[in-house]
Amino acid sequence: MFHFSNIVRTKGDPKIVEGGPSLKQPADQLARALGWFSIGLGVVELFAPRRVTETLGMEGRETMVRAFGVREILAGIMSLSIDKNAGLWARFGGDGLDAAALLSGLTSNNPKKGNIALALLMVGGIAMLDYRAARDTKPRRPPRNARRKLYPNRSGFPKGIESVRTAARQITSHAGHNEVMQGDERRVP
Repeated sequence: MFHFSNIVRTKGDPKIVEGGPSLKQPADQLARALGWFSIGLGVVELFAPRRVTETLGMEGRETMVRAFGVREILAGIMSLSIDKNAGLWARFGGDGLDAAALLSGLTSNNPKKGNIALALLMVGGIAMLDYRAARDTKPRRPPRNARRKLYPNRSGFPKGIESVRTAARQITSHAGHNEVMQGDERRVP
């Protein structure tokens, strides 16, 4: 089976032969999908705002669409980062802004009200996914009344720091003894 990451590995690096089960939770996978969706939508809004406004019958609001595109890209990048929860909440808040902007275009003289209604339905569905992902990726913290485990006496050595010092003394005294023995052997004719 071919793994894409093998392309960038150097000659001495081990190659991936078979992949195992993913450690990512479904919420992490949803956050990742929403992050990439956000970046894709943001690119369209940033570089093709006239197409978006014409589809919705909201010509003249290209600057707003571009600004929304930048917001989508930034929220998408945050959703793909370590702090994905903040990015997902930013996406959820942006859904509210999108809905408000779409509602402003839902006027009686807009011939493309049907497109706006469809866009509102899509924003609503995405908002539910954003909310679920943001809620499910919330950082886990212990309860306030939980006892904290403090380890001030731990050194990182399983048998303690004194056993390491004793072992180091033995090694250095043994090495010194060998040097003396080698020096004595040189004096013998």
